[in-house]
Amino acid sequence: MSDWPVHAKIDGPIVMIGFGSIGRGTLPLIERHFDFDRERMVVIDPVADHRKLLDSRGIRYVQSEVTAENYRDLLTPLLTNGGGRGFCVNLSVDVSSVAVMELCREIGTLYIDTVVEPWKGFYFDEAMPTAARTNYALRESLLAARRRNPGGTTAVSTCGANPGMVSWFVKQAMLNIAADTGLDRPEPKTREEWAQFARSLGIKGIHIAERDTQRAREPKVMGQFWNTWSVEGFVSEGLQPAELGWGTHEKSLPADGRTHEGGCGAAIYLLSAGAATRVRSWTPTPQAQYGFLVTHNESISIADYLTVRDGDQVLYRPTCHYAYHPCNDAVLSLHEMFGNGGHFQESWKILDEHEIVDGIDELGVLIYGHARNAYWFGSQLSIEETRELAPYQNATGLQVTSAVLAGMVWALENPEAGIVEADEMDFRRCLEVQLPYLGPVIGTYTDWTPLTGRQKLFPEDLDLEDPWQFKNIIVR
Repeated sequence: MSDWPVHAKIDGPIVMIGFGSIGRGTLPLIERHFDFDRERMVVIDPVADHRKLLDSRGIRYVQSEVTAENYRDLLTPLLTNGGGRGFCVNLSVDVSSVAVMELCREIGTLYIDTVVEPWKGFYFDEAMPTAARTNYALRESLLAARRRNPGGTTAVSTCGANPGMVSWFVKQAMLNIAADTGLDRPEPKTREEWAQFARSLGIKGIHIAERDTQRAREPKVMGQFWNTWSVEGFVSEGLQPAELGWGTHEKSLPADGRTHEGGCGAAIYLLSAGAATRVRSWTPTPQAQYGFLVTHNESISIADYLTVRDGDQVLYRPTCHYAYHPCNDAVLSLHEMFGNGGHFQESWKILDEHEIVDGIDELGVLIYGHARNAYWFGSQLSIEETRELAPYQNATGLQVTSAVLAGMVWALENPEAGIVEADEMDFRRCLEVQLPYLGPVIGTYTDWTPLTGRQKLFPEDLDLEDPWQFKNIIVR
């Protein structure tokens, strides 16, 4: 495409917090799709490695760490500079999403992020109880902020590829399954209707099933952590407890599974690190594969969104969790890290579009347990197509940055929606904005189940009556 649409005008300042791989990839999409005052755009990051990219564009750079002590004094004048309704694009690590979001809403500034991020030190606090280090706890802090101040200026929470885009994929995939299985029901409009729709389809669970096959030109260096997106972000979430939305079809908790004492009640956690916990899953290219049960907000928000309740009683909920096979270099990096007691390597690298020779990021949702067994719907974006579509990013990055773009467009079109998650947004509008950047988006059915091809060389405790029990999915 050469004539990219300008989706909206931003008449106030734009403040981007964080200029790592996702920030650099988001920048050209903002330039391409919005009408804005370049003199009032500011990027804040404690590291000046990529300052030349900003200087060449005439975009102001502030070298600073955003902290609990300085965020109000630092951000307020930048977000209110020159009047109009500003936009805060928070793509940082170690900066509290809820704190910055609440500040933005106080001053009437639109807001978006890709994760409910805590202040620095949260992920590695050994004194903190396991349950308190979960994404469940972080999401509950977001929901508490919404209850304290409902409505008002729009703040879009956790709107990247996943969490974010995959919630839109779930809705489209369910409509596809309904059409293919002959379920004659009107398209859902409300949260309650979507939950009943999932129940009527017989959906038992949803994997956020991803396989990254992007391959670097050079072999990984021992003692370095390599990844195709934020290494700091991946390590942080990978060392959190494994978490999953817990479905009503499940017969028993895992031995190391724990429930939460308060909150929405949609999820459980395990007494193990997510990036050290493997699950069986399926994506179209490799087909059956192992993935890591890394905690993500969508594992909880999708399960919560699709819960059918009668008062305090839960009648239906699907199991939902991430099943992530990162690029092979990241898998090797995880083996090194956990082989060293979970201690992060001293150096790391994010593989950029110039270092990757080929491969795709196959990211979608595997919806299972219905009349057609299982259905994968998602993006198969290649590094080659990414280079043609947008600069400064690989395929993994573009799936994230294009979702940020879609979330920004939706917020500008719905500026008084309050605090929202991706599940609550107009999935058709968001995908309309994002689809030009996703490469092939396909849907395919599979006969695979977690019992397919299981060897009988060793005894296993399996549920042969219901292949989709989590005990059959987790790798023990």
